Amino acid sequence: MAKTPRPQLDRSAWIQAALDTLADEGAGSIRVEILAKRLHVTKGSFYWHFKDRQDLLEAVLETWKDGRIRDIVKQTRPELGHAEAQLFHVIDVYSTSRNNRGILIELAIRDWARRDPAAARIVEEVDSWRLRCARELFLACGVPMHEASTRSVLLYAYVFGVSMMNCDKFDADFVALKADIRDLIARSQTPPAKQAAA
Repeated sequence: MAKTPRPQLDRSAWIQAALDTLADEGAGSIRVEILAKRLHVTKGSFYWHFKDRQDLLEAVLETWKDGRIRDIVKQTRPELGHAEAQLFHVIDVYSTSRNNRGILIELAIRDWARRDPAAARIVEEVDSWRLRCARELFLACGVPMHEASTRSVLLYAYVFGVSMMNCDKFDADFVALKADIRDLIARSQTPPAKQAAA
C-alpha cells in the first residue's frame, strides 16, 4: 500500500501554528517540537523555512505587527466628509466584535512583551500606529491636537477594556449604554459660541 505523502508546509503555515500555540499556551510554548507535532510533520521541515527558533519568533512578531497595522490603517484612513462616521464605525467594530482568538493572541503578545525587549518594541510600535491613526480621524473631524490625542487614548482604553470584560449584563440596555459611550468618545463637541446662544 502506498504511503500517504507528507503535507508540504510553507513558512506561513509554521507562523500560523506558532500564533495558535501562542494563543493557547503562551510564547514559551512556541518550540519546534511542539509545532511539528501540531502540524504532523518532522522537525526537519521547519529548517527549510527558518534558521532557528529565534528566526521564527521574529517572524511571528512581524506577522502580528503587519496584520494589526494593516487593519487599523484600513479602518481609519480619513475619507473627506465622513470622518465622524468612520470614528463611530471604528468604535463599533472594535467594541462589538468578539474575536476571541484575536483577543487571546493580543493578550499573549502583551504578556510576552513584559519579558522580552523585542516583543515590547513591536507592541509599542503597534500601539503608536493605532493611536496615531485614531488621532488623524479626530483631527479630520476638526478636533484640536491635544484633544485628539486624549480622545485617541480614551478610544483604545475603551475598546480594549470592553473586549476583555464580561459586562453585557451590567445594564438592562447595554447596547444603548455602549452607544452612549461611543457618542462621548467620538462626537464633536458643540462650539462654545453655539452653546452660549442655545
